[in-house]
Amino acid sequence: MDRSKVLTLIDVSYRQDEIGQMIPVETKREVFCEISSISASEWFDAGRNGLKAEKRAVLFLYDYNGEQTAELDGIRYGVYRTYLGKNELMELYLERKGGV
Repeated sequence: MDRSKVLTLIDVSYRQDEIGQMIPVETKREVFCEISSISASEWFDAGRNGLKAEKRAVLFLYDYNGEQTAELDGIRYGVYRTYLGKNELMELYLERKGGV
């Protein structure tokens, strides 16, 4: 398995500013992964649920901490599904969506 692509995982936390508004603060970290296309059945099932599935990223289980946003080659994706695979691997299913 070729895990030579770099995926940026983005965690969002919130802090309060001086007037009490909650401001999002992003924390980014890079992990190595394998990127592949999704299957036709995954694309179809996601589409039935209003999702725009595009890619699957496979990385080590311990590199993932529940982030819901990822960036690959300058494009942001939402993580709409995860799958715990064999040999301590985690699959992240990524979708393009507005506002991410």
